[in-house]
Amino acid sequence: MQEVPTGGQGSLGFFATRRRWQVALLLSLVTAIGSIDRQAMAVTAARVKEAFGLDAVHYGQLGFAFLGAYAVGQLLSGPFVARLGTRLSLAWAAGLWSLAAMAHALATGFTGLLVARAALGLTEGPNYPTAMRVVAEWFPRSERSLAAGWVSAGAGLGLMLAPLLAGGLAAAYGWQAAFVVPGIFGLLWVVYWRRFYRAPEDFPGLTSAERAIALADRHGEAAPVVGSFAAQWQAWRKHLHRRETWGLILSRFVGDGAYYFFALWLPLYLQTERGFSILSVMWVGMVPFLFADIGSLLGGWTGQKLIQRGWSVNRSRKTMIWAGSIGALVAFPAASVDSWVLALVLVSLAIGSIQWKTASNFPLAADLYPAQDVAAVWGLSGAAGSLGGALFQLGVGALVVNYGYPAAFAVASSLCIVQALIISVMVPRIEPLR
Repeated sequence: MQEVPTGGQGSLGFFATRRRWQVALLLSLVTAIGSIDRQAMAVTAARVKEAFGLDAVHYGQLGFAFLGAYAVGQLLSGPFVARLGTRLSLAWAAGLWSLAAMAHALATGFTGLLVARAALGLTEGPNYPTAMRVVAEWFPRSERSLAAGWVSAGAGLGLMLAPLLAGGLAAAYGWQAAFVVPGIFGLLWVVYWRRFYRAPEDFPGLTSAERAIALADRHGEAAPVVGSFAAQWQAWRKHLHRRETWGLILSRFVGDGAYYFFALWLPLYLQTERGFSILSVMWVGMVPFLFADIGSLLGGWTGQKLIQRGWSVNRSRKTMIWAGSIGALVAFPAASVDSWVLALVLVSLAIGSIQWKTASNFPLAADLYPAQDVAAVWGLSGAAGSLGGALFQLGVGALVVNYGYPAAFAVASSLCIVQALIISVMVPRIEPLR
């Protein structure tokens, strides 16, 4: 394949080839909005538990409902994206999950909350598979870790802003407002996305140089806008015999629970175990997820630089995954230390390390599979990750009730090491599969 310049190199430079980064920014923004929608429950958990008489086991069940439905949503995202295309898929998904988030305010009991959480999870499912399909369509391999870092940084940004936005709204207007306002933001994003986004082949005004960059490492032809469920089932059958596919599935099943634990349980932990009020969590709860964003962006940037300096994609991705997995171990003693400041520092470093790893983990499907199969394969692995995270939510509830938070922190901080081991063994070479 003929070489083309990559962003940030040669005479083109970043600002002369900026459209794909504007696309990445929009993906980051919608991921942030979705993250706020799901995190509103964690921020308002103490008030919701009091309003409906819930305990830690009930809260674990709410987490299971969200993540279990999220797994189904990701599993179905391949056919969804194939039939509608990335532009319409993400618009429909964001619109529906925004309405599902707003529906939380209508709940009058635990069952209503359970249904709303499941609806939110199901409709948020296509977000990451579609975003990774967009990354595969718009970015060469050397830039995909940074682009994926932008997407995962959106999740960290949402987690960082959720305590301020959802906590402030809940304190001023009641917990229901924490779900309604972010839902409105999501609907506004949909309007702009529909007006702005096109695939690089059809993007109006795109320079020939940037179009060449977008298509430089396209592995396989872009999927047609209109697809069929049968075609996607066939794609799953084609790839499920591969060792690498099962490596992605098993690694996500094991490893994703660590991120979901910190995202969904940390605000509640700070309020119930460290004595913070919801207003205090507004500010203190931002810190770990600021580190998450730093980890996402710095991890993505470092992975890109390693490749640009001559490292293979295989060496770069695996080095970054192992570094982040080892870094996550610092959270092991967080719940046992006396100082809440030290606990917060340890958790912040762990979450930053998890997102550092994620910036190189998420592009693996785009690195291995043809562009038309990325959403389907990513959906399989993402569904496995959400299912593993859902089961871990039930386990965390039991751990907290029977053994306390130290046991939960210890288990969660160890999951990423197992994930890195699975990737190293099951994906021996990260390169396009034939």
